[in-house]
Amino acid sequence: MATGQERRRTYRLVMAALAAALVAAVVTAAVVGAAGMSVGEAFRAFAGLFREGAAATGDFPDWAPRLLLNLRLPRIVLALVVGAALSTAGASFQGIFRNPLAEPYLLGVSAGAALGATIAIVWRPLTSLGIYTLPLLAFIGAVLAAFLVYRVATIGGFTGAASLLLAGVAVGSTLTAITSFLMVATERDLHTVVVWLMGGLTTATWNKIWITLPVVMAGFVYMMLMSRRMNLLLMGEERARELGIDSRRTRRNLMIVASLTTAAAVSFSGLIGFIGLMVPHIMRLIVGPDHRRLLPATALFGALLLLAADTVARTAMAPSEIPVGIITAATGGPFFLYLLRVRKGV
Repeated sequence: MATGQERRRTYRLVMAALAAALVAAVVTAAVVGAAGMSVGEAFRAFAGLFREGAAATGDFPDWAPRLLLNLRLPRIVLALVVGAALSTAGASFQGIFRNPLAEPYLLGVSAGAALGATIAIVWRPLTSLGIYTLPLLAFIGAVLAAFLVYRVATIGGFTGAASLLLAGVAVGSTLTAITSFLMVATERDLHTVVVWLMGGLTTATWNKIWITLPVVMAGFVYMMLMSRRMNLLLMGEERARELGIDSRRTRRNLMIVASLTTAAAVSFSGLIGFIGLMVPHIMRLIVGPDHRRLLPATALFGALLLLAADTVARTAMAPSEIPVGIITAATGGPFFLYLLRVRKGV
């Protein structure tokens, strides 16, 4: 059995490796694409953003600074934010429910976001409200879905973990059915709805990042503050109560925060599956179940994985683009089957 010192050393090595890989992924995402450039040109173009007249020096293409500032950097940052949000929310859900198959979408959050986005697309009067109508309704739909699940699962003032999971499945199925009906009833907008449901970061802008980032950061800080309580919940509700932890309140508050974090992420990215399921499992195998270490490692790896998937999505068939949700599902599906097989073998 590994000693505390060995676990700390392993954790530091893992975090250093993830940080290095993340830097490499950011550089790669910045230079590859339909309009490619070398690493040197990318660095000089980035530095040129802070120097007047730098574009006239001729040591990088004159379009490179604008490409980085307006297209690639916002998309890179949004991928990092969304990846970290979905993965840390997944780690929280798995911890508070003590269910290895729990993920951000299990409690109906994704179904609520999908319904809100579909309403924003197909209801014509709403299109006149501006470009933020869709993400706003997606966010509202996700939050209301999570609230509805919590209310349905609360019986006699008690909210059980099993009740929350079952209520999430039931509410999610109902909202998905409504979304499907709207898609069938309004065929003219079917393509737009389907593209959003597949997930993607093509519409990334700095304004969207400034809206999403504070919510995700606040959620992560709260999860870290509650990491010790999540560790105690892993020991069982009775043991947690013996140690002075209100398990019901802790689970409720973490569910709210994780749902808000997920809602903020998917409102601008669409539905990107399996990040919240895969990443916490992989990191738990490497750094252990202690949420004080698991959450930071999960945030880094989730950001890295989604950025890598998005880079593949926009370059594999350039100039055409694959929805990033397809990439994550293509990798997440086999991992899910592997997880089930391993658990069955155990």
